[in-house]
Amino acid sequence: MKKRNKYSSPLSFVATVCLVILLCGSSFKVEAQAKTAKKDTSAKKAGAETDTTAVAPVKKTAYAKNTFDGNFIIDNQTVMVPIKGTFEFDIQHRFGVVSNGTKDLFGIFGGATMKLGFSYTVVNNLQLGFDATNENMIVDWNLKFAILKQTKSGSMPVSITYFGNAAMDTRKKDNTTLFVTTSDRFSYFNQIIIARKFSDKVSIQVAPSVSHFNNLEGYLDPNTGKVMPLMKHDNFSIAVAGRYKIAEGVALMANYDQPLTQNPANNPHPNLSFGIEMKTSGHDFEVFFGNYSSLIPQNNNVFNQNDFKKGQFLIGFNISRLWNF
Repeated sequence: MKKRNKYSSPLSFVATVCLVILLCGSSFKVEAQAKTAKKDTSAKKAGAETDTTAVAPVKKTAYAKNTFDGNFIIDNQTVMVPIKGTFEFDIQHRFGVVSNGTKDLFGIFGGATMKLGFSYTVVNNLQLGFDATNENMIVDWNLKFAILKQTKSGSMPVSITYFGNAAMDTRKKDNTTLFVTTSDRFSYFNQIIIARKFSDKVSIQVAPSVSHFNNLEGYLDPNTGKVMPLMKHDNFSIAVAGRYKIAEGVALMANYDQPLTQNPANNPHPNLSFGIEMKTSGHDFEVFFGNYSSLIPQNNNVFNQNDFKKGQFLIGFNISRLWNF
């Protein structure tokens, strides 16, 4: 019989214990990895489910651009409001009527009306301005606000803009003026402009308006002995204007203004005008023929006596310079 090694039993026992611990540890590790893998798979599935139910990004509304190229279309404002931070300087000029012929070179050297204007877009869609003209030394403060804008999708088919001013006659009081109080010097103009860009070439707008004068001439009624107004204090008008682009930066323009209010006397004549517009990145230049001689819209709509049926047209131009800050 072989003699048993006295160290074999303890060593075998230790080896057995170590083997058991090793196997158990491996088992626990595999199980832990399986659980971790299962959690990762669950998390990925949950993430995928979350992604599929995530809120879709909001689409920005795309608006029709450049319905008109500038603030003016002959004698009227357009529906356009420059972008925020735009400073604009305007020079407007109206010569005398061309019916004088060579006597004053078709009105060019005749009596002319001129206006200088400054405006600034203080916030998006809101422009504030100040103008001064040699016509009765009138100054005016004006405001323009884009209410609605035409969208490319057609969800809003037109653009709508409000334009208004408050004008003051600053002439010295004398026998030729009608001023009794300071308020007599003021007149007001309010207009809603509705426009649509039909294509890259064609844009049309319609603009109803109301003009108000605090003080107007009157006459003495021989039957009653009372002073009666020659004209109403509030006069309504409507303007229709359009442009057709014939080349990049060049467009033909047409405009018609129709007074609607019937006054006791001196009813104004309508205005028919047409011209050409040339546009660059910072300038807008318009030259045209028309009947309106004033550069204050309420004066044109209430007092115009030039009749296009009699050929009483005049030459005018508008120049605008824009800076962006």
